[in-house]
Amino acid sequence: MRHAQQQETGMTAIQTEDSTPRIDKWLWAARFFKTRALAAQAVTGGKVKVNGERVKPARAVRLDDALNIHIGPYEYLVRVRALSARRGPATQAALLYEESETSKTARQALASRLSAEARSAPPAEGRLSKKERRQVIQFKKTRIE
Repeated sequence: MRHAQQQETGMTAIQTEDSTPRIDKWLWAARFFKTRALAAQAVTGGKVKVNGERVKPARAVRLDDALNIHIGPYEYLVRVRALSARRGPATQAALLYEESETSKTARQALASRLSAEARSAPPAEGRLSKKERRQVIQFKKTRIE
């Protein structure tokens, strides 16, 4: 009924800046995830925590919320500085949050350690057997934890 009234009067529904976006939309707009579906899947899977609590994808993001975001082996500790439900350029996306210095240094240290491990690994000769593949997976799990 309301939609029909809007069409008759020529008004369109516009999302105001005062409304708070969903966490999955904000993560997508801040360019942590390539698609909104991936962002929603990460939130549902417990990879994103707001103020230390596990949340659902529909949770509203508020200014000054603390987010813990796990993407692969990396962890981002960020604080929400601006709200947006629209995906823009990377320069604008970087203004939506502020990452802590400890998070930056820990991520850089992990990245350098992982790249050093990758360089020191001998090149593979053909496909791994099932047993070898399981050993590699088990080894990687113990190295990350």
